[in-house]
Amino acid sequence: MLVRIVKLTFKPENIPSFELIFKSTQPEILKFKGCKLVEGYHDVANPCVFFTYSHWEDAADLENYRNSEFFKNVWKKTKLLFDAKPEAWSLSKIDSEA
Repeated sequence: MLVRIVKLTFKPENIPSFELIFKSTQPEILKFKGCKLVEGYHDVANPCVFFTYSHWEDAADLENYRNSEFFKNVWKKTKLLFDAKPEAWSLSKIDSEA
């Protein structure tokens, strides 16, 4: 499984627009092959910072999503709202016996 975390910083006046985009696209993202979870988080210390958190079966599924017309259209709208360059991490879970 691959975990994808993306940090997004928005101009204050654009926060409601991002929230609408996320709310409307989250169910559609979940329909993509290999997507197991999509959640959004809001930084409690900085109201302009959000994170998206998603689980994918593997890197190929994430790349297929990122290369889709759906993603390209959503990203085109979302990047107009930014106040800083987004940051993204792809992670694998550390297995533990505990």
